[in-house]
Amino acid sequence: MANAADGGLAQTQKVGALSYSLGSYEKPVKDLLNTLKSNKFTSRLWARDAKLWTGEDEDKWLGWLLVVTEQIKNQAQFDKLSQTIKERKFTHAVLLGMGGSSLCVEVMRQVFGKHPEHPEMIVLDSVVPAQVEAARAQIDPAKTVFIVASKSGSTTEPNVLCQYFYDETKKVVGDKVGEHFIAITDPGSSMEKRAQDWKFAHIFHGVPSIGGRFSALSNFGMIPAAVMGINTAELLKHAESMVKACGADAAPEHNPGVMLGTIMGTLTEEGRDKVTIIASPAIHSLGTWLEQLIAESTGKDDRGIIPVASETLADPAVYGEDRLFVYVRLESEADREQDKKVEALEKAGNPVVKIALPDKLHLGAEFFRWEIATATGGAIIGINAFNQPNVQESKDFTKEYLKEYETKGALPTNTLLFEEGIFKLYADEANTKTFKEETAEPSAKGYLATHLAQLDPGDYFGINAYIECVPRLEEKLQKIRDLVMKKHQVATTVGFGPRFLHSTGQLHKGGPNTGVFLQITCDDKKDLAIPGEKFGFSVLKEAQSLGDFKALSSRRRRLLRVHLPADIDAALDKLYELVKEITA
Repeated sequence: MANAADGGLAQTQKVGALSYSLGSYEKPVKDLLNTLKSNKFTSRLWARDAKLWTGEDEDKWLGWLLVVTEQIKNQAQFDKLSQTIKERKFTHAVLLGMGGSSLCVEVMRQVFGKHPEHPEMIVLDSVVPAQVEAARAQIDPAKTVFIVASKSGSTTEPNVLCQYFYDETKKVVGDKVGEHFIAITDPGSSMEKRAQDWKFAHIFHGVPSIGGRFSALSNFGMIPAAVMGINTAELLKHAESMVKACGADAAPEHNPGVMLGTIMGTLTEEGRDKVTIIASPAIHSLGTWLEQLIAESTGKDDRGIIPVASETLADPAVYGEDRLFVYVRLESEADREQDKKVEALEKAGNPVVKIALPDKLHLGAEFFRWEIATATGGAIIGINAFNQPNVQESKDFTKEYLKEYETKGALPTNTLLFEEGIFKLYADEANTKTFKEETAEPSAKGYLATHLAQLDPGDYFGINAYIECVPRLEEKLQKIRDLVMKKHQVATTVGFGPRFLHSTGQLHKGGPNTGVFLQITCDDKKDLAIPGEKFGFSVLKEAQSLGDFKALSSRRRRLLRVHLPADIDAALDKLYELVKEITA
């Protein structure tokens, strides 16, 4: 078997802990590796050469390259915090954050579970009233530590969640409320000012030159890890080994991060832009973090690498010719049935990358590998991998709607397309024209069938659901996406709002116009007031869904909104039956 240095890629080859079989894509990947080598890509990356991307301000956003070295020096800080939390005998820790400030923590929460001597972590990255209320019901504020995480300090969700839980905790512990709060934010932010004024127990700083989605190994990931009792020293040690393997002197074909990014970027240029992430069950949640990292980094200027996470692994015949499969396999807890399904994909001629994780603590290495890979892939497809222009667009629309609510006492509404039973369907002007022209008999089933019929080879189906992000509802949405995937043989995604606005939302608006979106909203059984605001969590959620709808519409995306009643469990069951009829 030839090794990668000899250029033989047709068979499965090893590059560190990464192996791959590319079939007919051997030559373009090999050619690009040679080009990257000639252009000194790796050394220029470490030298922060913005011209590798667009030559704008990319050089200002590469602090993540050096953060592991700095964090190893800060190990005493993590150990001290971990011991302090342990001594205070907190039963719960609640992380209040969004996107890059929450998803890495969610991965670690699910992967490592609860340490016997440390608090159980709850990640709250939702403003859905039922989810906020459920988190409140789970805890005793007197025995809880809250971590408020916001890089800019101005992000709406962590701020209103902080206001709510600070007020709830103050009711229980009085003037000692600040002792239950930790802030992670950039120096000089409004969040730092609030933390000082409210006498938070700790304030930890982010690094201004690290964007949120690249912050897993910064304090945004490591401080919550220390609170949970995770062995941060081991996580960082493994991350350091990957830093060295991906260093400035490592040739592209021997560089685990650049190699992965080259494959992703090349295959995207060749039409296989759906990077389908398969992860062992014990590290399943890694896909959600990767989804954010890849989508928000590369989905812009009508281009993008489209990550597909948590999709049911199906027979090879279900998939179109737009997929690259990446299998992150936890060697210590591998699933044999999953192995067989991946082997079947490979035998059918699909390009497959395999990454072997010896154990869970090697996630530290994976965080860094994928950051390098994403930066590399972004350079290959020719975009600025570090900005997020369309995320701000949705935020601005939401702020406009909230101002309107404060002035008029009500939010605007979308144009009603059709109402039938529990289903209220909404569409913008352009999509309404399509529905009216192509739906023979107006009905909920008819309009939804027309919407799904727009899916062409190379498209993807995205469910954007402004409902509770809980396993039972996730399973119901999973069943719906499975029906669409198998019927139309397209990639499918599911995002929970408003969380996905800070991750895949950028791709939806700024990436290629290949998405067909179903926005799901619902009534809330009750609202929760936000201390200091004229609106509650329900109004905020609705304003965000309206802002997202408007941003997608302004980009002329194929979009249908279905609004459901407050009994969301029963409503999703009926929606599933409707989709089942359509796809039968």
